[in-house]
Amino acid sequence: MSCGEPHETECAEVLDHLYEFLDREMPDSDCNKFEVHFGECSPCLEKYGLEQAVKKLVKRCCGQDDVPADLRSKVMGRIDLIRSGQAVPEQDVTVSDTELPAAANE
Repeated sequence: MSCGEPHETECAEVLDHLYEFLDREMPDSDCNKFEVHFGECSPCLEKYGLEQAVKKLVKRCCGQDDVPADLRSKVMGRIDLIRSGQAVPEQDVTVSDTELPAAANE
């Protein structure tokens, strides 16, 4: 997506790192660049607003469930592998029904 207008920070860069921005997992200087971009670019601002709304909805609907320790450990292990640039095994990170919180089984 691009609005077709020139920006200091390109639309593609903003959209590629949108979740990092939403989760505040980027340096403040990058956050500031993104905020400037959203002020200039209505299509990116709209996409940001949509993703922010989805994130809030997921948190409201699913935020009360405890994550099973085994699942959390598996997911964090895969994230660490990806961040370190190592090969990630093809197996899925899955959890059995007995490991899921009660609300997820309903």
